[in-house]
Amino acid sequence: MLDLKSVYFYFLSIKKIIVKSIREIFFSTQLYNKFLISENPSKLFFYPNPYLLSPLLNHKDLLLKISKFEANYFWKETKNNNEKKNLHSFLWLNLIDRKNEKETIKKIVSDWIKKYGNYQKDIWNENVLSKRTIAWVSNADIILSKQDDKFQKIFFSSLIKQINFLKKNLRIISYETTKISCLAAIVLSGLVFKEYFSNYNFGLKELKKIINNSFDKNGFPKNRNSENLILFLQYFVLIKEWIKNAQEIVPDYLNEIIEKNLICLNSLRNESNKLPLFNGVTEKNLDEFFQYLEKLNYRFDKKLELVGKIQVIKNKKNILYFDSGEPPIQQFSRDYQSGPLSFEYLNESNKIITNCGYGRKISKKTQLISKFTSAQSTLCMNDTSVVKFQKSDFINKTYGPTISSSFKVFDTDRTESKTDIRITATHNAYLDKFGYLHKRLIKFFKKNGDIIGTDTLIKKKNISNGSNYSIRFHIYPGINAVQTVSGKSILLQISKNKSWIFLSNDQDLQIEKGLFLGSNKVLNNQCIVIYGNTKNEDADIKWELKRSN
Repeated sequence: MLDLKSVYFYFLSIKKIIVKSIREIFFSTQLYNKFLISENPSKLFFYPNPYLLSPLLNHKDLLLKISKFEANYFWKETKNNNEKKNLHSFLWLNLIDRKNEKETIKKIVSDWIKKYGNYQKDIWNENVLSKRTIAWVSNADIILSKQDDKFQKIFFSSLIKQINFLKKNLRIISYETTKISCLAAIVLSGLVFKEYFSNYNFGLKELKKIINNSFDKNGFPKNRNSENLILFLQYFVLIKEWIKNAQEIVPDYLNEIIEKNLICLNSLRNESNKLPLFNGVTEKNLDEFFQYLEKLNYRFDKKLELVGKIQVIKNKKNILYFDSGEPPIQQFSRDYQSGPLSFEYLNESNKIITNCGYGRKISKKTQLISKFTSAQSTLCMNDTSVVKFQKSDFINKTYGPTISSSFKVFDTDRTESKTDIRITATHNAYLDKFGYLHKRLIKFFKKNGDIIGTDTLIKKKNISNGSNYSIRFHIYPGINAVQTVSGKSILLQISKNKSWIFLSNDQDLQIEKGLFLGSNKVLNNQCIVIYGNTKNEDADIKWELKRSN
């Protein structure tokens, strides 16, 4: 059957690629670069606090990279793509010696303007450009430390030229995470340059559109990616603090989305201060970000039990995250990982059951692998992922690797008694192809944090004589898994004095080698797998995870 939606996106992608190619040619002309020039500001109304950029910095990498270059040769070295982006973003300005490097920095910026002041494709990439203008303005006190009217005019002219580029091309940016950084730069320009106060109003208007279109009622991104939640919150806080410093009134909708974002973040928080690995998330320690927010007097005093359709169960020492959501709509699905009803489990700061993480920052191959259902701690039928992803290079180039099919999650329920909390949900991703619904029930015991699970395959259509299934439980790297003599249980050695045991009676229980991609590198780990066949009937697969002592 012809997928009309995919056909539509295919031809729309071709159109966008053609238009983009023509636009690239025009951008490189002298005519366009003159078109970007407008009135030069007279002065900066205020100097933003550079500390506010702290969450955007990768301290270790940037400190190493900038130490290698002297001012005279700063832009003459051959650099790889990541290093090039880091240097041209100028965020490293926050890491230099602000007392002794003023002349050096002035020369580096001056040389950059001479060499890259007109449009160049990679250097003027919207994400890099927006960070560069934010970094320049935030560190203008050292860049303009020596009274030099001629250089100040050149510097302001280059800033405004780049901001004009962002503003004129904002509507063609398809990724919200890129658009929010561009809007932050535009808003900042309107606050520090009174001649461009219209940029402030324009930026806030577009910011409100993003908030209305990209978040659910609880303030969680509609793409269901908690890493994006962090990124959005970083920029929302930046914009709010800039507005306060400029003595303007912070819009109510900005205060509201920040408060909602904080509640979502606090709901997912655990002792390790790392996000659960669902839907495009990689492992990142958030200690410094929490300290940053606390220093700016942002509070964490509210929590939700359901955030981004992820169920959260906590007691004093244990946390269970359970994905009870279906895929986001296509435009928000480029980082979706096909693991409905998957879960992660932590004891204190030790993660025991995990998903494999997202391989986007490693390679295209690992990114694709990490999207498969088998890469999540959930059930897989006939080695088939629950959704299909776009295969067209045109669509992927334009929109990212979005989904081309979807499914429903229903009968989601959460009940609580004095002794336990039960979560259950059902999805129909395998119904059309294999004739089965998948229902998962997890029972969490409050006293000790033990869990009992049941995966049920419910036959609805007589399509085949039986389907194979596999249920995977990815073990966090560093935990040693050993199968007991009976073959019905597996011992998980967390540390010298701490161990857990995984049980599944009357099932084909195996330990397999696996890959963990959550740390932005490939790590080896182990995976517990239950194999079976439905035999053309309903199937109940029971399992337990509990302390061994």
